[in-house]
Amino acid sequence: MKLTKGLEQAICILAMLSTQDKRIPLTSHALNDRLKGTSHSYIRKIIRKLVVGGLATSIPGSNGGFTLAKRLEKINLLEIVEALEGKIITYPNSGMINQVFSDISKKAINGEKILMKTFEEADKHYTEFLKQQTVDQLIWSTIGNSELPVMDWNKR
Repeated sequence: MKLTKGLEQAICILAMLSTQDKRIPLTSHALNDRLKGTSHSYIRKIIRKLVVGGLATSIPGSNGGFTLAKRLEKINLLEIVEALEGKIITYPNSGMINQVFSDISKKAINGEKILMKTFEEADKHYTEFLKQQTVDQLIWSTIGNSELPVMDWNKR
């Protein structure tokens, strides 16, 4: 499984939302200004996935924009990955093992089950680790102090 660059952009959007003045929604114009080199339509797709994933809220209207849908410490990396990329499944079982070893199908079926179980276990560890990593922890580790800056990204 290869994560797309949209994940990094989504994390940037969430970091902006987390520091945005809570009384003022973050506009798509401000997102476009900050995410240089990313098309407006791609940014809209990313923010839409964050909204559908329950991580951001869309506020319609001329004074609208986006806000965090829940508290920062309640958002973990697994939620972000799954909102952008879908469920983590690293082994794409296409049935190749059974096809290649069809003349010894009992062993092939067993081998396929063992391989799938191994990757499912790896996915479980990976998802558990990502679930433990919250956005607030990442921001605190980055800025190194106990107070989250509050700003209006719309005016920067």
